[in-house]
Amino acid sequence: MYHLSSINNLKHLCAKYGLAPSKKYGQNFLIDPEPINKMIEAADVGPNDTVVEIGPGFGPLTFALAEKAKKVLAFEIEKKLIPYWESFGCHSDRASQRVEESLGFGVMDSSALRSLSRLSRGSAQNDKCNNLEIIWGNVLHEVESPKSKVQSLGKYKVIANIPYQITSEVIRKFLEAPNKPDLMVLMVQKEVAERICAKAGDMSVLAVSVQLYAEPEIIMPVPRSSFWPQPKVDSAVIKLSIKQSECFYPPLTKRGQGGVAGDGGTSATPPNLLLERGGNDEDFFKIVKAGFANRRKMLIKNLSTVADKKKLPALFHELGINEKARAQELSVEQWQELVSKLSFHRLSRGNPDNFIGY
Repeated sequence: MYHLSSINNLKHLCAKYGLAPSKKYGQNFLIDPEPINKMIEAADVGPNDTVVEIGPGFGPLTFALAEKAKKVLAFEIEKKLIPYWESFGCHSDRASQRVEESLGFGVMDSSALRSLSRLSRGSAQNDKCNNLEIIWGNVLHEVESPKSKVQSLGKYKVIANIPYQITSEVIRKFLEAPNKPDLMVLMVQKEVAERICAKAGDMSVLAVSVQLYAEPEIIMPVPRSSFWPQPKVDSAVIKLSIKQSECFYPPLTKRGQGGVAGDGGTSATPPNLLLERGGNDEDFFKIVKAGFANRRKMLIKNLSTVADKKKLPALFHELGINEKARAQELSVEQWQELVSKLSFHRLSRGNPDNFIGY
């Protein structure tokens, strides 16, 4: 889709469909094909894959995905693009003619037009019309809806160049969805990618939240010059490999012993005591957000708003956490241990409001 990497062609398409790149929708069009190739390679897209895309725009990533995947489900909020995508909706020679008319024959270069027409016609091996569906609407509303097509997809992957302003919310919606993707490969702001991939010592609520559900890695940096209009910041391609286990909290044991901490290691913890969904996720994020309430303060002081501060030093010692540690110094695993302890004491002592008020 090299014709869609031409700024002149993109300007023509915008004029044709009455579009001015919108800051509201984060419309910065990718004009470098290399990140697209890297995203598809990182996601290992194959003929059996179902892919969800967000914000296809004029489709440089969409068409590339359609060539590889079994099915592509793309969410688009800009309804001015309906006529553009309708021109690809019929597997016939007339579809090719409508593409030529919609793009303005003679304005785009002839090789670009022939390439786009071939995509419209499709091929015997991979029909570009039948495996591509555009859903018009806000993906943030669609994903959480029980009637959303995403929830009935079965296994799927999310691959998208998402608007910067909804990055965190998009990631959260998919990671918390009942039907999570197998993986996510996203183009995001470089600074956000670095925050998501942070290690203990430089963690944030965003990093902890993402790393609870997924293992993140940066695939490649993408300079701002790769977009039109050029944004003010650089980007990066990030891959989130979703953790398939439902066990977010480790067993409540003393180091080197079995059983519940504090009972001498003699009793076994019921396997599902802390692993049920819903309330425990709520506990986890309530405690993490309290811990990060003031990054300059020691974690113990921040947690005193949700726990008995007189008991916290002993708990920190038991878990091997420095009493002077700040929230950003803890790894996800340490947060999981900490939340497990606090949640257990709340459950075992029957106190719904204070996590270790024993």
